[in-house]
Order: sequence, then C-alpha cells, then structure tokens
Amino acid sequence: MNRVQIRSSERALSVGTWLIVGGAMLYSVLTVTPLMAEHTPAEWRWTAPILPLVVDAAVVIVVRLDSVLARLGGHGGAWPVALRWMTGTMTLALNIGVSALAGDLVGVAVHAVAPLLLIVTAEAGLAYRRALTAAVLAVEARKRAEQDERQRAEAEREENRLRAAREQREHDAAIAREQREHEATLAREQAEKQEAAERAEREAAERREQIREQQQAERERLERQATQKRELEAQQQAERERREQAREQERLERERAALLSAGPPDEKLAEDRARQVVQAAFAAGLAVRVAAELTGWSVGWASNRYQELRDNGSTPALEGAAP
Repeated sequence: MNRVQIRSSERALSVGTWLIVGGAMLYSVLTVTPLMAEHTPAEWRWTAPILPLVVDAAVVIVVRLDSVLARLGGHGGAWPVALRWMTGTMTLALNIGVSALAGDLVGVAVHAVAPLLLIVTAEAGLAYRRALTAAVLAVEARKRAEQDERQRAEAEREENRLRAAREQREHDAAIAREQREHEATLAREQAEKQEAAERAEREAAERREQIREQQQAERERLERQATQKRELEAQQQAERERREQAREQERLERERAALLSAGPPDEKLAEDRARQVVQAAFAAGLAVRVAAELTGWSVGWASNRYQELRDNGSTPALEGAAP
C-alpha cells in the first residue's frame, strides 16, 4: 500500500465516522428531547434539547481530538478513554431511557443501535487511525531507507569515480613531473650559460652606470654652485636695494622735515610749493588747519588736497622739494 492509498483510506474513514456521528447526534436529539421534556417542569421544557446537545458535543470533541492524536502518533492517556466511554454510556442511557422505563425491550434494542454504533465506531476509528498512522510511518521509513541506500550507493560510485580520477591524476602527475625534471635540467644548464653572459653584461652596465653617476654628480655639484652663486647675488642685490630704499626714505624724511620746519610764510606760497607742504603735512599726520597755516592757503583748499591724498590711498612722494 502506498502513501496515496493510505491517505484515501484515512479520508474514507473520516467521512464515514462523521456521517455516523452526525446521524447518531440527530437521532439522539430527537429521541432524548421527549424524555427530558417529560422529566422537566413545564416552564423549563424549552431546555429539553440542551442536555443531548451537550453530550453530543462531548462526543464530537472526543472523536475529533482522537483523530488528531492518532494522526500524530500520540496518546492522550486515561482521561480521553474515560471521557469517550462516559459520553458513550450517557448517550446509550438517554436513548434507551424511555423504552426502559416503559418495559419495552424491543424499543430498548432499537434505540440502543445508534449509541452502540457510535461507541464502537469511535473505538474502531481510533484503532484504524493508529494503524494507518503506523502504516504511513512504515512507508516513510521504508522510503527513507531506500533513499539512504540509494545515497550510499551513489556515494560509493562517486567515491570510486573520484578514486579512479585521483589515481589517473597521480599517474599523469608522475609522468609530468619526470618531464618537468628533464626540462628543468636542460633549462638549468641553459640558464647557467645565460646567467654567465648576463653577469658579464651587468658588470659592464654597472661600470657604465658608475661613470654616468659620477658625471651626474659632477653636473649636480656645478649646478648647486651656480645656484648658490645666483642666490648670493640675489641677496646682495636685495641688500643694495634695501639700503637704497632706506637712503631714499631718509631723504624724503629730511625733505618733509625741512618743509614743515619753515613755519608759516609771510605770503601765500606758490601752488606747487604749497602742494609739497600739504603732502608733507598729510604724511606727518598734521591737521588741515596746520597745513593751511604752513602754506598760506585757505583751510578749504588744504582740506581738498587732503581728500585727494586720501582718495589715492597712499602718501605721494615729494617731487622737486627743496629745503
């Protein structure tokens, strides 16, 4: 029996079990409800179907959970067995109650059919499910064993193939190693000859390189001397220019001092001379009024000259000034 057939049997068992359970529940409700109504106060007779429904619900729980546990290969212990037999006994007692109280043995036998069928079906279904689960596990175990055997056979074939390939590679490697050793011997001899020739060439090249390095060093020495000489000449030229600038600055300072030390003139100076005095006063930081007094010109004129000097951004050199 394969897995498909086992699953088909499980479905048939499940469908048949639930048909029997459904029929028994319906028959039980129809049979037990009059009994409960007869033994219930008139105002509570509407509750008569509750008890058979509760008992039948317990039957559904037992059947459902037993099927799940059987499918998983588990066992619920003693309590599920007790619940199964208790619900079956209760269903049997309730169904035959009316006939038993009336002393009707035929009625007892007839009404006992559905409860007994339900009880036996629950027990037989549980046994069937456990047997089917065991069969499924056996089929799976057999498949795993066959798969393991195929894997071992495949592994052995692969190992044999790898061993043969490894032996072939080792053989080929041995032949290649001998060939390489022979070629290496020839190459070593050729390399020794070539190395001797290269050594002679290197020695000649080293001698030529030494000569080039000596010549390069001599050129670099001469270039350093020329650079040092140019730097020294540049320093000397810069020093001469600095001294020249210092002498020029001293001359301008003397001219400015001479212009400012003359004091206010008796009459207004010529414009060129007055401009020189204003330049000197501006460079010395004197007030516009002082510059006007030293030139004999108006404060407004001196102020305009100051503004021109400010616009230029620097103090112009005195031109043609004489002490």
